[in-house]
Amino acid sequence: MNEALKKDFAAIVGQENVMESEADRFSYAYDAAVLEPVMPALVVRPESREALGRVVKLANENGLPLCVRGSGTNLSGGTIPREGGVVVLTNALNNILEINEADLYAVVEPGVITAKFAAAVAARGLFYPPDPGSQAVSTMGGNVAENAGGLRGLKYGVTKDYVMGVDFFDVDGEIVKSGSRTVKCVSGLNLHGLMVGSEGTLGVFEKITLKLVPPPRSQKALMAIFDNVNSASEAVAAIIAAKIVPATLEFMDNFTIRTVEDFAHAGLPVDANALLLIEVDGHAGQVAEEAEQVEAICRKLGARGIHVAKDAAERNKVWEARRAALSALARVCPTTVLEDATVPRSKIPAMMQALGDIAVKYRLKIGTFGHAGDGNLHPTILTDRRNKEEWKRVEDAIDEIFDVALGLGGTLSGEHGIGIAKSKYMEKETSRATILFSRRLKKALDPKGILNPGKIIGE
Repeated sequence: MNEALKKDFAAIVGQENVMESEADRFSYAYDAAVLEPVMPALVVRPESREALGRVVKLANENGLPLCVRGSGTNLSGGTIPREGGVVVLTNALNNILEINEADLYAVVEPGVITAKFAAAVAARGLFYPPDPGSQAVSTMGGNVAENAGGLRGLKYGVTKDYVMGVDFFDVDGEIVKSGSRTVKCVSGLNLHGLMVGSEGTLGVFEKITLKLVPPPRSQKALMAIFDNVNSASEAVAAIIAAKIVPATLEFMDNFTIRTVEDFAHAGLPVDANALLLIEVDGHAGQVAEEAEQVEAICRKLGARGIHVAKDAAERNKVWEARRAALSALARVCPTTVLEDATVPRSKIPAMMQALGDIAVKYRLKIGTFGHAGDGNLHPTILTDRRNKEEWKRVEDAIDEIFDVALGLGGTLSGEHGIGIAKSKYMEKETSRATILFSRRLKKALDPKGILNPGKIIGE
């Protein structure tokens, strides 16, 4: 990138918001995926939405690859830039523009931190359910770009279920308005639906309109302790088959339990082979009835103990321990590969059996936890990428994990996105025509291919 072009970017965002030293640029060369870093030519930090649009236009005029980045918690390489390209940081665009209590919606800039937004909404007596594990640092723009999920996805859905509208910049820096603040809106194409999960490949978010809901009036959290992983898996399927939809229904295997307990000291039973962490919510009578049904199902399927949280503090301690699963596992080995195998809920027992077999076959440490209630498991491989022989086994194991998930009618990603880490598998899940259709769509909207090139559908 020549000096004149750097000055053009500085004129838009201010010299203090241009990062061009090697050390600064390297900080934005990678994300949370286990992939090689790629150095961008420049990093810029617009402080206004108007400046953001001008940055997009300038990049397109000069054919510069553009990667928009929130907090970089992406787990599939979606925020790894292109060499010679520009990284655009959204962390200065962090204003909650509106929380409307009468009409139950909010409008935010893309750099708003997820947990801060949820807390601001809760302070108004409302509820924003999506709660990705990275919520303490992840941004709302990143959540929409990846269609983030979380622990409450089983009952409340994922980010796409709360996006009412997205205003975004096209490659010419022009504002495209989509969606509405109304509950119903069928004016024109469903462009905001197209933007959810697009991973920055079709437009750059300017602001996002989100649905809010009333909070549940009552909650009850239970921990079901199993000596057998298959029994716990069968209990998950049985709870759903009984037409009970808990707010959360989480799974942890023994390796994860022991690792998390060593890290969080939450009082988890380290001798258990599996735990189900379950929360039901709603009206008090419904909560009591469903908690009783869930407990009966778990006991019938072999739970040796059921622990009910006695108060909010105990409940929160257990859930914080669950949220710490990845952090705890990441301490064990130099390299942590967190996968996102998702299958129909009735196939959870088969997927768990397969993960155990794969760990043995490839001689790997795999700790499994995740949102079992919606079929979204996180097999986490603990390894050392510097050991080339072991890393080859890891890569083969990942291939087999995805093959098994797809064979069970599942998907490559429940909530982590495709990025560049999984793009090579996309045709297996969809079809060649699907990939070509998607590429034609992107070509029409982004003729020069500047918007996060290579992500999801390759090139």
